[in-house]
Amino acid sequence: MPNQVLIRMQHYLIRTNANHGGHFRTSQLSDGILQEAHEAMADLLNAGSGKEIIFGPNMTSLTFAISRSLAHWFKPGDEIILTRMDHDGNVMPWLLMARDLNIKVKWLDFDPETCRYDLQQLPGLLSDKVRLMAVNYASNAIGTINDIAAISKLARVNGSLTYVDAVQYVPHGPTDVQALGCDFLVCSAYKFFGPHQGVLWGKPELLEKLPAYKVRPADDVPPGKFETGTQSHEGQAGTLGALDYLAWIGKTMAQEYHQRFKFPNSRRQLLHAALAAIKDYELILSRKLIQGLQAIPGVTVHGITDAAQLNDRVPTVSFTVDGMTPSLIAKKLGQQNIYVWDGHYYALEVIKKLGLQEDEGMVRVGAVHYNTTEEIDRLLGMLQQITSENKK
Repeated sequence: MPNQVLIRMQHYLIRTNANHGGHFRTSQLSDGILQEAHEAMADLLNAGSGKEIIFGPNMTSLTFAISRSLAHWFKPGDEIILTRMDHDGNVMPWLLMARDLNIKVKWLDFDPETCRYDLQQLPGLLSDKVRLMAVNYASNAIGTINDIAAISKLARVNGSLTYVDAVQYVPHGPTDVQALGCDFLVCSAYKFFGPHQGVLWGKPELLEKLPAYKVRPADDVPPGKFETGTQSHEGQAGTLGALDYLAWIGKTMAQEYHQRFKFPNSRRQLLHAALAAIKDYELILSRKLIQGLQAIPGVTVHGITDAAQLNDRVPTVSFTVDGMTPSLIAKKLGQQNIYVWDGHYYALEVIKKLGLQEDEGMVRVGAVHYNTTEEIDRLLGMLQQITSENKK
């Protein structure tokens, strides 16, 4: 976690810790920090204003809350579209809503060979009964970056809402909700090096109309009407610190990217330049990691592996090894202080589609911008040693 995050959280708790709306100094300072956190998140996502930003405990909790609110706009016989590539946080809230309202669920599938959606299927799934489509920006299991702008356009023409899980994408590239054309987008601050904090963006006209489950004294307008109860103020301060850190990268290491973004001399420009630089650097890590894994006998990488298409994935790389369980590999790597995940990572539909055992899943390497090519080499060398010893 960057120092900027720790400094922001410590400063909040020591100097400004207070509840909302008081007529005294610490409460007023607290409200100022929370407002800046909303505005900074708007900069990160290229939202219209901080009023379009909703903070909550995590992506899944926010999605459950919004699904409950959206249920007021749906009726029995309506339809929603879910995908086989999503984290369960963008599946189960909608399945439960569909169960409660007697709504039909349709599924957008992906090709296990290409690990991409076949968007030619989507027009056949859409109908005048489809009210919402929930889709992921990038897969937390196989890394694919999806064409959200194209999906949102098809949904919009059909009169359907789009709800985008961008948790896995936001740390790996610039996010522009205006260009994407979606209606809601949710992400998690801990993924972009902040504290455990969820963030939801929604179109202002929808947030204004959408009914909120809240206590009576809470605001009647967004974002307050969706942030009912005492929020994690220190979490919002820490999120601001994470954006301070990314802006620092934009200022000190991504000057050549500034001209790509028409937000001159602003935090918004610095944030988007930083993420563009991060995306390009992580492409180097992805290429080295995937090529190295493919060179190890018995290793299968699940996801886009074509060197010419690596720009269409994040550096979250999952694989399996013949004759070894993912948990055993993760344990052996962990003993060497190489930290990887094993299992399904809540991407249950992905595991089923790939024909893998749900209780075993895959090994997942989550490279990010502070990783080095030397670390990739060490991982590959250790994995080569582990697989070789297993054959003896």
